[in-house]
Amino acid sequence: MSNSAANRPVIPILTGPTGAGKSAALLPFLEKCPSLEIISADSRQIYKYLDIGTDKPSQELRSKYKFHFIDRVEPGERFTAFDFVRESEMIIAENLAKGRRPLICGGTGLYIKALVEGIVEIPEDDLQVRSRLESDVLEKGPQYLFERLQAIDPIEAEKTHPHNIRRIIRALEIFEVSGKTKSEFMKEGQEALPKYNYEIICLLPPRELLYKQINDRVDKMMEGGLLAEVEDLRDRGLEEKVIAVNVIGYNELFDYLNDRISLAGAVNLIKQNSRRFAKRQITWFRGMEELKFAESGQMAENYLNDLLNGEIKS
Repeated sequence: MSNSAANRPVIPILTGPTGAGKSAALLPFLEKCPSLEIISADSRQIYKYLDIGTDKPSQELRSKYKFHFIDRVEPGERFTAFDFVRESEMIIAENLAKGRRPLICGGTGLYIKALVEGIVEIPEDDLQVRSRLESDVLEKGPQYLFERLQAIDPIEAEKTHPHNIRRIIRALEIFEVSGKTKSEFMKEGQEALPKYNYEIICLLPPRELLYKQINDRVDKMMEGGLLAEVEDLRDRGLEEKVIAVNVIGYNELFDYLNDRISLAGAVNLIKQNSRRFAKRQITWFRGMEELKFAESGQMAENYLNDLLNGEIKS
């Protein structure tokens, strides 16, 4: 590690798969230090109105403690990993200026990876360019667009299946909007140094226990009014937008409300999809470098106590 890197402030991150118990592990720190600010690294909790199914902190907790990125955008509104990094770094700087550090907590690996490894902003969607490229697919076929991608950005083309039309169109769209290839943006992202050093603690209970916790949490969400929350979203006219953001727990219950599945079937599907999601998260975390794995909330708490030594008083 270079001297400049060694001198960067260390910012703690508590992550782990859905249902691991991150929120429960967080509470002792908030009780000991009410001024501790939490940066939520959860791409589901950013959406307004999606409360029970995303397991947001309660209104009581949010009135007592400072949480960032909860209810940040409307369902369907754009919020990227770049937005998360840019705003998180501003929050961290504000906290450091006050002589304290925030705690980052959440299970969205993409957010955490972007924060830890650096990221650059890729141009937003251009619907006019995209529409023209989609017309080219219909008129000239996918092979025509793939060959264009091979000529413009051979590195990206090598990573892309010739029939992955969405990815091909997005890569060509980036080039047409910016004059730079997607590969060039990705290279810049790899070279963009993060402003801080991050210590990542990954709460990962044994799989059997994790799956039980997931199943129990789904039952608790149903008892807590998840179905009524989904009905309210439909009454607000938000069904299509919520379906588009694809948050587990909502689409399954929309299917129930639209008579496509029984309620018991929907609940079982939520549990199944949640377990599958946790499995994908675990794969992602195991692929990241320099994580400390904690099998229990107590172990995670001990790690965080060491990192925040001097700032959290018992």
